[in-house]
Amino acid sequence: MLDWYNSTLEILTDLELWIDIGIALAIFIGFVLFRKLFTKYIFRLISNLTDKSSTQVLHKILLAFERPLNVFFIFLGFYVAYQSLEISEDYVQLPLRLFRSSVILMISWGLVNLSSSSSILFTRFQHRLDLQVDQILIPFVSRVLKFVIIAISISVLAQEWGYDVNGFVAGLGIGGLAFAFAAKEALGNLFGGIVIIIERPFSIGDWIQTPSVEGVVEDINFRSTQVRTFADALVTVPNADIANDPITNWTRMRKRRVFFNLGVTYTTPKEKIETCVKQIKTLITEHPEVHPDFIEVRFDKYNDSSLDIMIYFYTKTTAWVNYLEVKEDINLRIMEILDREGVSVAFPSRSIYMEKDGESSPFTNKANID
Repeated sequence: MLDWYNSTLEILTDLELWIDIGIALAIFIGFVLFRKLFTKYIFRLISNLTDKSSTQVLHKILLAFERPLNVFFIFLGFYVAYQSLEISEDYVQLPLRLFRSSVILMISWGLVNLSSSSSILFTRFQHRLDLQVDQILIPFVSRVLKFVIIAISISVLAQEWGYDVNGFVAGLGIGGLAFAFAAKEALGNLFGGIVIIIERPFSIGDWIQTPSVEGVVEDINFRSTQVRTFADALVTVPNADIANDPITNWTRMRKRRVFFNLGVTYTTPKEKIETCVKQIKTLITEHPEVHPDFIEVRFDKYNDSSLDIMIYFYTKTTAWVNYLEVKEDINLRIMEILDREGVSVAFPSRSIYMEKDGESSPFTNKANID
């Protein structure tokens, strides 16, 4: 009789355990299903309601925390299911720490998404305070915020699992000098990036030229600046180097210079040169795409093979393609003036004297040299 009772009690105990496991598994599955329901219907409904100009910030916050919330439901379901098993207190601390760690990680994940350089919070902050924020500053501040959020999250997680963060920080203070020497180059690049942010010699999208690189700035981070060259190669320049180099920012030209010498032949009469100079200057002055501030057309010098007319002016546009179009149009009109006046463009030539019967010939034979 006693054996039967013990056997029945053992069967009931095993049955109760399996029932508890089944309930826990059902709870976990329920949370997973609710997560899908929440994402597909409830979250999407809230997101659509907040996708308006007046609630745009709230909408972006919801989008930043969308994926962290989805993952959080899994951790929450696991924790609630584990709690339903009524396990002794000795085995509760580990799941509790895991759950609290998951909360910290999900919050950090959402904040990192929210600190993205494309976040609307930066734009709203700029408009609210009427600040003119450079395009370089927003990605840089975004990276700084992400670094701070991740550092704080790691510190909180370490404290949650019983690690002494204060002792670690004190150890960094003791070894700070050695660390500074070891990280001298990295710190130099970091401060170089800060100098670029403060002085703003260029922005993202600017065409710059330094002794080491020329191209369009694509990105700047803690260590380096990335420049896309005109050969479509991506060059990474350390911030410490680019901050100490002379930087020419071609994008910030207010106007674009055109300067060249037009060489005509030495047989061109003086009157023809004067007429060409006047007509070319009138052409450039009246051209709608030429900047009126400074225009010079002068008979400049006697060159080796030509009489040089200096042409110096600026175009209103600084865009390269439009600049070339203006130059082309003016060059073609100058050709029309020269053709109309019967003036020929000179090319390099050299005079060669021939000797005949031991005496210098009185005539000169010219050989053209390209």
